[in-house]
Amino acid sequence: MRFGRVPVAAGLAFGLVLSPMGAAVADPRPTLGQAKAKLDKLNDKADKVVDRFNTATERYKAAKGAYTKLNDRYKSKLATVEDLRTQVIGMAVDSYKLGTDLTSSLPGLMSADRPDDFLMRLALAGQLSRERAEKLAAFDRENRGLKVERDKAEEALEAADRERDGVEKERSEIMKLISEQKKLLKKLGAYNPGNPNSVGIQYTGPASGNAAAVLRFAYAQVGKPYVFGGTGPGGWDCSGLTQAAWRAAGVSLPRTTWQQWAWGASRKVSLSALQPGDLIFSSSLGHVSIYAGDGKIVHAPQTGDVVKVVKLSSYGGRLVGAIRP
Repeated sequence: MRFGRVPVAAGLAFGLVLSPMGAAVADPRPTLGQAKAKLDKLNDKADKVVDRFNTATERYKAAKGAYTKLNDRYKSKLATVEDLRTQVIGMAVDSYKLGTDLTSSLPGLMSADRPDDFLMRLALAGQLSRERAEKLAAFDRENRGLKVERDKAEEALEAADRERDGVEKERSEIMKLISEQKKLLKKLGAYNPGNPNSVGIQYTGPASGNAAAVLRFAYAQVGKPYVFGGTGPGGWDCSGLTQAAWRAAGVSLPRTTWQQWAWGASRKVSLSALQPGDLIFSSSLGHVSIYAGDGKIVHAPQTGDVVKVVKLSSYGGRLVGAIRP
């Protein structure tokens, strides 16, 4: 959501264009109101696309993680199969060195000169027979399992590639939006690049307990730039900031705005009963902020702006609800 960012003085940039009588007149520049309306539309669109980008990024990470685990299992099973293959080959070589197949050739056993030797070789033959059968069965079993693990890993890799393509698609759209936003903001004289090294401001509000830790962290980020997909420390997007702030209080939130809202399904609170630390969501779920108490919120607004503290009333009537982590 967007909060009173454009100074009235910036309207001068969109005043009447005076041209000599009879001279060719270029397309009229937008008025201040038109420029702000266009910026609001761009910001709302960017909110949705950034959340899709974050969601796609999380899916890609999950898919890549699944592939890594399956590929590790495949490599482990491959090593096991190779070890069993070596053992099976070794047994075949040993049998050859003995000059006979002790597991099936009675003459080889009967050639012993002494009864003790005969019994020993008979026991050895039985042991070799069982060992060979077990090794061959294990080799066959692991070898068949190898293909299964390889196929699973390949499927996971394909899924990760598809998710990566989704991330790149969203990233491409975001970069176009950012270019438009920056251009318009600079024309309005409202572009703020922020300071990635900002030390923020001190929180002195009414929060206590976990909420106090959340808000101390969030206030320490004030002045840092909004960065799409930003998870700090030098820049944030809205849900990246809320996730990190609550992490500072020992609570693990999902990454995206939509995921945080869904996560808090059983933790919803009335907008009339807000407490410091509560997360407030816009009606489109494209934006989330942290209630700071005293009618204020702290949030990372959008491209060309910085983490800031503003009045809750800046939201207007575009709220869907709040949750209390």
